[in-house]
Amino acid sequence: MNDSKNVLPEESIMEINVNGKKHQIEVDSDMPLLWVLRDVLKLTGTKYGCGIAQCGACTVHLDGQAIRCCVTPVQSTAGKSITTIEGVSETPDHPVQQAWITEDVPQCGYCQSGQIMSATALLVKNPNPTDLEIDNAMSGNICRCGTYVRIRKAIHLASKVQIKESSS
Repeated sequence: MNDSKNVLPEESIMEINVNGKKHQIEVDSDMPLLWVLRDVLKLTGTKYGCGIAQCGACTVHLDGQAIRCCVTPVQSTAGKSITTIEGVSETPDHPVQQAWITEDVPQCGYCQSGQIMSATALLVKNPNPTDLEIDNAMSGNICRCGTYVRIRKAIHLASKVQIKESSS
């Protein structure tokens, strides 16, 4: 007979910084950031897609880097800044969001928050990417509807807008 007891993970209180706001949360430190965002903080713009960091629907920024939060333990975000789709802009006026609207990118829309998060991270690193650089940066984001051509076109448009805004 096995005398070992099933031990539940211990919850701990930690502080995380999401969209510029500090939150005290009490969760298992190994809980994926995705579930903290969606279930604890009720920020539901970040989507669950595959759960294995392959589709990109759960993309958020961690200190400005695009990451897959479905496989990121919340403990690894301590002391770092997390930005979700809700934190990109209070209104949909970010150049990437505007380009998405102008180019009519979404079809079903499910993957779009992850696509936008990857695109905004790309444009911070590379303000004027080529088609190949866009394709490489966005290759981890899957769109079931196949809107890749519109996504690329929107990223080019957002790039032009951001470059114009920064030179004014």
